[in-house]
Amino acid sequence: MATPSTVSPTTPATAPAGTTGTTGDTAPVPGPGAPSSPPTRFRAGERRAARIGRTLRVVAGVREVDEALMTRIGEAFTERDEIGARLADAMKLRAGEPGRVSMRDFRTALAGGIGAVDDPAPALVEFFARVEDTPDWVDWDLLAEGQRVYHRFGQNAADVLLQLSLIGGYRFGGPADLLVATGGLTGQTTKRRLAETQTWTTSLSTPGGLRPHAEAWRLTVHVRAMHALVNASFERSDKWDSAQWGLPINQTDQAATLGLFDAVVLIGVRGLGVPVSRAESRAVMHLWKYVGWLLGVDEEWLVDSERERHRINYHILRAQADVTPAGAELSRSIIEVLRGLPHGRFKVERTLSMLTVFLGRESMRDLGLPTRPPWAMAYIVPLNLWRYRVLGRTAFGKRRLDRWGHRVVERVLSDYSEDGRRHGVGELPT
Repeated sequence: MATPSTVSPTTPATAPAGTTGTTGDTAPVPGPGAPSSPPTRFRAGERRAARIGRTLRVVAGVREVDEALMTRIGEAFTERDEIGARLADAMKLRAGEPGRVSMRDFRTALAGGIGAVDDPAPALVEFFARVEDTPDWVDWDLLAEGQRVYHRFGQNAADVLLQLSLIGGYRFGGPADLLVATGGLTGQTTKRRLAETQTWTTSLSTPGGLRPHAEAWRLTVHVRAMHALVNASFERSDKWDSAQWGLPINQTDQAATLGLFDAVVLIGVRGLGVPVSRAESRAVMHLWKYVGWLLGVDEEWLVDSERERHRINYHILRAQADVTPAGAELSRSIIEVLRGLPHGRFKVERTLSMLTVFLGRESMRDLGLPTRPPWAMAYIVPLNLWRYRVLGRTAFGKRRLDRWGHRVVERVLSDYSEDGRRHGVGELPT
């Protein structure tokens, strides 16, 4: 799925448990290119989604669908990051127009703060006042523990992010169609886009990287601005059907993406034999709660509890449309990229084997991917049980897991590099 407006939760029924309040902006209103009612994609593939989400429903402890939550999810398809939208509008003004934000000024503020910009435009001041104003609920020690836990997941996190989070998200129309429309993750750009995503996600587990103006913080804020500019380019464009899909990058899809990076990774690595304690789960959720806040996901959708995230994920899953041809196109593009990496044939077969287990045969058919026997799980799960339940119980073993996590990061970045050059995050559209 993809990446989210400001609401004032009124009752527990209308706001997911674990919210910490609103972002302080005005109440959410549909973006200028959005329909006034939920798009037609809303719940269009619900019967299929309910089948796909049977296990998630059990994990989340959902006994019956929360219709009030479903209503909010439907509304949020037409809501956006308003502060990011005002920045994007200012960046799209012509040179010399009052209030224009230049790319140079944005990069200067990103690196050194708004004080480093001469006579900054109001939209730039507002944007950086927000992202630099770290919420009181951020616990830096807990966040650092979340980074360490995520780092120790090593190859397991990389596998789940690629297979269950990324390719698994292509089973539903909307975000996948936007990626095809923008040229992201298709054709010749696939490897570069994957490299950019790898650079960003691996930076998030760097100690201190999410402190204001450190590398991971800069990359995350850059991604937020990039999302806002994509929205501004497409929401009024005849290339995008807002009546069918909602806003190109909307609050529901952003909340869905956040769920794919936090709770889905936790449930995925457990499926690979990695034990995750309650304390470790809480730390990882806190890490991504702050990342989501930086990305402009409204605090309505930011939660502390893994179980609550599973509950939200289940309802967002039921809100999705059916698969579209874009899903198969994106999935095949990723498989072709893997084929071209070092040891490509092994990587492809291993990925297809794991995908068959993660997604099931129906979803593999939907994405136009061949199924494979679960041979990869036969060695991955026992290996993880040895790594984490035997070696990982000692201080020596934990240090080995840390070193292994570092080697995995280096290998992944090296695999996707071109001519030895590491990728940054994509250039902001102009």
